[in-house]
Amino acid sequence: MRISIFGAAVAAAITFSVPVLVSAEPVSRGQASFYSYDQPTASGERFNPGALTAAHRTLPFGTKVRVTDVKSRKSVVVRINDRGPFIKGRIIDVSRAAAQQLGMIGRGVAQVEMHVVN
Repeated sequence: MRISIFGAAVAAAITFSVPVLVSAEPVSRGQASFYSYDQPTASGERFNPGALTAAHRTLPFGTKVRVTDVKSRKSVVVRINDRGPFIKGRIIDVSRAAAQQLGMIGRGVAQVEMHVVN
């Protein structure tokens, strides 16, 4: 079997030139709240208010999400390990440590954008 150099180059270009698209659009926008009560999470882990974790209704456990406060532009990457929030209009509950990094402890809630990072 004979393969020309040109044919091999074309095959390589077709094989390796598939673009990877990453959306700049957030997964969702809405209100975030925080929680710090000590109880088991839906994933079975013990809740740790000092860890950068969060609760989301549908994202798989272990998913990492960048949460950005739309006013201050402060952001934090959290790992989903629980289910919630269960209050209308809220899209994510972050741990106390994540809320502290976002600067939302005093307010209790913040308008945020979420981007999946993994």
